[in-house]
Amino acid sequence: MSRYPSLFAPLDLGFTTLKNRVLMGSMHTGLEELPDGAQRLAAFYAERARHGVALIVTGGIAPAPSGVTMAGGAVLNDASHLSHHRHITDAVHEEGGKIALQILHTGRYSYQPKLVAPSALQAPNQPFTPHALSHEEILQLIDDFARCASWRGKPGTTASK
Repeated sequence: MSRYPSLFAPLDLGFTTLKNRVLMGSMHTGLEELPDGAQRLAAFYAERARHGVALIVTGGIAPAPSGVTMAGGAVLNDASHLSHHRHITDAVHEEGGKIALQILHTGRYSYQPKLVAPSALQAPNQPFTPHALSHEEILQLIDDFARCASWRGKPGTTASK
């Protein structure tokens, strides 16, 4: 008898059903910024789905260019970004897995010179000082998060966090 009898049982989340309760949490792989990053991420995530992970949570995807981890980082804020993400989600689906999008704005921890944050306080481990957001810019960033979340299902992702 298994010590974890429910681990491999399906899980009904209401909006989708997972084939089991094995989840891969979000992690930044460093592949997101590479020119061939979508292909490499697709292979990386598909391998996990092939071996039984039911739900994979992506590394952080920025809702606006100001929130990328570093220059060239993944963004989802308009239709031009969909093919990049679709390649990854299709690979996971082909292996029987589901994928969720982590929406992440790195704020003062962004490693690129055009970072923004609520205040102009430099993070202790970063070389750049952020631009302090105005009230209007904060409202725009809220809209950016909403837009990113609304695009979430377009490339085939199951959920977002």
